[in-house]
Amino acid sequence: MQQQDLIACAKTWHAEDPDSDTRDELAKLIETASSGDTTELAARFGGTLQFGTAGLRGELGAGPMRMNRSVVIRAAAGLAAYLKAQGQAGGLVVIGYDARYKSADFARDTAAVMTGAGLRAAVLPRPLPTPVLAFAIRHLGAVAGVEVTASHNPPRDNGYKVYLGDGSQIVPPADLGIAAAIDAVRSLHDVPRPESGWETLGDDVLEAYLARTDAVLTAGSPRTARVVYTAMHGVGTETLLAAFARAGFPAPVLVAEQAEPDPAFPTVAFPNPEEPGAMDLSFATARRAEPDLIIANDPDADRCAVAVPYDGDWRMLRGDELGALLAAHLVRRGATGVFAESIVSSSLLGRIADAASLPYEETLTGFKWIARVEGLRYGYEEALGYCVDPDGVRDKDGITAALLVAELASELKAEGRTLLDLLDELAVQHGLHATDQLSVRVDDLSVITDAMRRLREHPPTELAGLAVITAEDLNEGTEQLPPTDGLRYHLDGARVIVRPSGTEPKIKCYLEVVLPVADTAGVAEARTHAETILAAIKTDLSRAAGL
Repeated sequence: MQQQDLIACAKTWHAEDPDSDTRDELAKLIETASSGDTTELAARFGGTLQFGTAGLRGELGAGPMRMNRSVVIRAAAGLAAYLKAQGQAGGLVVIGYDARYKSADFARDTAAVMTGAGLRAAVLPRPLPTPVLAFAIRHLGAVAGVEVTASHNPPRDNGYKVYLGDGSQIVPPADLGIAAAIDAVRSLHDVPRPESGWETLGDDVLEAYLARTDAVLTAGSPRTARVVYTAMHGVGTETLLAAFARAGFPAPVLVAEQAEPDPAFPTVAFPNPEEPGAMDLSFATARRAEPDLIIANDPDADRCAVAVPYDGDWRMLRGDELGALLAAHLVRRGATGVFAESIVSSSLLGRIADAASLPYEETLTGFKWIARVEGLRYGYEEALGYCVDPDGVRDKDGITAALLVAELASELKAEGRTLLDLLDELAVQHGLHATDQLSVRVDDLSVITDAMRRLREHPPTELAGLAVITAEDLNEGTEQLPPTDGLRYHLDGARVIVRPSGTEPKIKCYLEVVLPVADTAGVAEARTHAETILAAIKTDLSRAAGL
């Protein structure tokens, strides 16, 4: 776009922008561009944030390539038009939001747009966990739901997640239909936004969600596990404490520095329990409090991470380890129904389900797919997401997962065992399933495109000295899976999947090594051997992908 056209486009956007913060920001960018430097303005107006199955997610700021009120109003108008075209005129849309910068504004704008479009809108009473919104959709009989959140992204980001009336996140072709309706919005002046007319919900929905958590636990089960808990500066503390109190667990010891919502996330580089350093304050609190386990939620509390005592200190459980533990607990309780996971998660779940004669399914990555498995009883994916009560919440839920792992830890404690003991027993029964991840965050998205192209054009024939038995390009789809941008390699005793992240500027490589173990005495040696193989796979795969 030429300088004159770029500035004209920016001025048109500026004239419609309802937010004084982004208007001021854009005015400065226009002034800079008028002086000859169009770099930043061109970055803001080089396209638009693309709406997909993950909704919208991006950095806050002015212009169509950033998250702001203008972009959100267009997204809400597109969603409203799509719902009306689907025969849902007059239906209820429930709106939730986290405590990030601008989240409350985006929620209010969404409610105004829905009301102006002739739909009914109801907004949750304050920043609450995403699973409360997912629950509320079906509880209130809504035709759709919107959650304003960027989950565990950096502080500068925000996002916009859309659910339909079944309580699950959208999948194709709904995303394309909504995106087309968004593109059809020409001017914000064409979008009615009344000042009132929607409902602000009370605590009834939260109370109903908490009452539903009773279904997660077994009546009369031990509730003795002592927990250190961090909300990671997010919205989980209030709801988790209420759930634990209702269930009769000891009150968790809070990581005080991270207990209250703070959109700056001041104590962590990234508010994600998986990121290096994010759990340091939790470990420090646990060393003082000496609990049975540490539980962490991400900022919108739909993910759950766990750490356990190990060798005089603390160790994080991998998402796959917790996924297997919860599955084993449900099997022991006599659960029936389908166990499901995403293709990037450990194959151990399939072995647990098979041994219990339970049906098992793999899906594409994301709970938008897992939640749609017919007859689902339990679903998880390795990125700390667990659906333990699909009849209540058809999405990952960090609150109910925390309750279930606390119950499991309590039962094992009563037997003189630990979560690590159970992991060792699962390794003997089903083989040691060791997983790891090679995750590379980039500033330039072409790095990801180049790595995927390089692997497609020159697929590896061996990794860590293990022959690649099959190489699948998931872009072509399989009998069980629709097409997706990913590569899957089956090796002799290992598996590798490579894909771009759907929500962050990362390329992710998911690694698994499976080794037989004769008895629990041999688990430690097998784990060390597996870690050596995983490290070698990382090295070889990095070289093959040019990372």
